[in-house]
Amino acid sequence: MVRASRVRGRVLTFAFLLAVITYLDRICISAAAPFIMQDLHLSVLQMSVVFSAFTLAYSLFEIPSGWLGDVRGPRRVLTRIVLWWSGFTMLTGAAPGFGSLLTIRFLFGAGEAGAFPNMVRAFSRWFPSRERGTANGVLFLGSRAGGMLSAPIALLLIRRWGWRASFLAFGTLGVAWAAAWHVWYRDRPSDHPDVDADELAWIEQDGRAPVHPSATPWRALLASRNLHAICAMYFAFGYGLYFHFTWLPTYLIRELGFSLLGGGLFAALPFALAGIADLVGGWLTDRLARLHRLRVARCGLGFASFMTSAALVFASTVAPYPIVKAMLLAFALASADLAIGACWAVCLDVSADHAGVITGFMNTFGNLGGLIGPLVVGIAVDRWQSWTFPFYVTSLVYAAGAIAWLAIDPARKIAAGAPVARL
Repeated sequence: MVRASRVRGRVLTFAFLLAVITYLDRICISAAAPFIMQDLHLSVLQMSVVFSAFTLAYSLFEIPSGWLGDVRGPRRVLTRIVLWWSGFTMLTGAAPGFGSLLTIRFLFGAGEAGAFPNMVRAFSRWFPSRERGTANGVLFLGSRAGGMLSAPIALLLIRRWGWRASFLAFGTLGVAWAAAWHVWYRDRPSDHPDVDADELAWIEQDGRAPVHPSATPWRALLASRNLHAICAMYFAFGYGLYFHFTWLPTYLIRELGFSLLGGGLFAALPFALAGIADLVGGWLTDRLARLHRLRVARCGLGFASFMTSAALVFASTVAPYPIVKAMLLAFALASADLAIGACWAVCLDVSADHAGVITGFMNTFGNLGGLIGPLVVGIAVDRWQSWTFPFYVTSLVYAAGAIAWLAIDPARKIAAGAPVARL
């Protein structure tokens, strides 16, 4: 980044912290799952349904929330999103039974939907195209830092105060973030008092962003082969990712026999490795974009990353020792995350003006994959007592996602609509 980067750096700091808090609140339930199941007398299948309730709601509301970010701007929309999900994070600790827990987690997912599309929409205004892969890498480094910290912190809080109090503690973090974001952030860099002329010129090197958003080209979007392939690719990413969000601590402790401390550490390891991969992958896709075509920078990197993940997940099913299985699964997530900067940057490549909607579509399908993945695990374990079968399926899904990358053309733009007034 250029010398005058202090304000963009603060935007990245907000993005990083948003991702940390998002994943702390989202994943803490996976560490608490064994205790919730015991306290509320839930079966493995019932807990799977609770996990998937969040993902279903998150998927359903992702596109509307992304669209609102395009129209109203990330400042207002992200403030609402974070306050909503923080409130329902706290309410999770008050659930008396299966029905209430299911309802709360559904509403939690509805509120959190659109967080990442709106932040990426902010990137489209604050960062030129040459920095967007790196910016997305930092954003998802935060998500993996949150995932890494969630299980150990949640287990520590649970051991000291119980699982209900842990949700209250996690929920308060988002309230503080939302207040600071609303006070400091501006949707247009030119409106921010700390942005000087040099930094504004750097931000707008690709052209000045329009004052008003253009009408969403729904017909062009729905007919776009690019969008179809992007959604298929991210479905595979979400399918593999959500095992680590939901069942990994239970798998490590109950199936592989790790202690509570060991299970917490090995549940954190995939996110630590993935965080490193996010930064490296974000830098790498930007570097490749400057040296080669966008297709190499985005699709070539994505194909190699996903195919390697498929191989690593399959290898975990034949590994002889629990530690080796846990390590292979950790590196599988890191390999997929090497492409995360490319995943989100390619949405800006095809249409930065409608980044909220396009990333909303992509993340919807990613979370549909995340909805199905935990259910497959729950059914396989509940009915067939098999943890191996779900890993076979995950390996095949990753391979299909790698093939979907080859169908994406970052240079083919989705047509923009006509300008409309802001709401």
